[in-house]
Amino acid sequence: MTVSDDRRAALRDAGATALGLVAGVAVDALLGDPRRAHPVALYGSAVGALEQRCYAPTRARGAAFTAVAVGAPVVAGAVVDRLTRRRPLARAAVVAAATWAVLGGTTLRREAAAMASALERNDLTTARARLSHLCARDPEGLGRQEITRATVESVAENTGDAVVAPLFWGAVAGLPGLLGYRAVNTLDAMVGYRSPRYAAFGWASARLDDAASWLPARLTALLTGVVAPVVGGDPLETWGVWRRDGRAHPSPNAGQCEAAAAGALGIRLGGANTYQGRTELRPALGHGPSPDVFDIRRASTLSGAVGLAAAGLAFALVTPLRARRRRWRVRPR
Repeated sequence: MTVSDDRRAALRDAGATALGLVAGVAVDALLGDPRRAHPVALYGSAVGALEQRCYAPTRARGAAFTAVAVGAPVVAGAVVDRLTRRRPLARAAVVAAATWAVLGGTTLRREAAAMASALERNDLTTARARLSHLCARDPEGLGRQEITRATVESVAENTGDAVVAPLFWGAVAGLPGLLGYRAVNTLDAMVGYRSPRYAAFGWASARLDDAASWLPARLTALLTGVVAPVVGGDPLETWGVWRRDGRAHPSPNAGQCEAAAAGALGIRLGGANTYQGRTELRPALGHGPSPDVFDIRRASTLSGAVGLAAAGLAFALVTPLRARRRRWRVRPR
């Protein structure tokens, strides 16, 4: 195969990956998460069983667990990626299916809408019961204001984790990137919290998630400023709040997304959050009023706009990124 033939094949593969990403975004927009046998839930059950077998309260054991739990889907993705090389329809189909499975933008916005409806009815019982669908905060005793803030903050943070980051890694690394990032983020949700059980065992999973989400979180903040006018925000104001407050948050990534959202929405986030009986005081992000229930719907609109911008950017970048990674080899005719 000549250089030009191999280059055309690489471009076809990259184009199929780009098409698959966009198709997966479209399916997620239409259907949301699968209602039964969600692949991420099945993966969580499998690694939960693995954890029970290999758990020990040490960083070394946790690192080994993380390597196996992340390595398996990455290797599986690489194998399928290899098998579908020069099969553009098959490549597009598997990437679309994987993208649909790992994205969570539509379900995130639906949960936010359901929470807004409950709070508009002043149905705090339903709102508290639904809070676990969005975040891990203790719902007991939370009032309307605290639930509203928790929802807006969760929508902002999860726009990075559940939308922008999967698309970023899909553009950079194709199918292995999609599956690998979702595995990393799922492990962080399962064992990355600073509970006594996971203080050492979950260290590797938490740090790997921080690393994998570092660039996507900042891309989320950047795109939030770009689309801020859809909710009446100002791009320069959004980026100003992001630059000023993004690093104040204890998380190296969540604060980037939340600060940018606060700037775009013209509100103030942060305050006391309780997790498993432990209260943490988070710094103020933004300098507007505390969020109202209406801001939940604005945050959802903002999240959707960021997701669309991220999808467009991934589509535009995947072909040059993927094609450049391919080493062209000249073979004699």
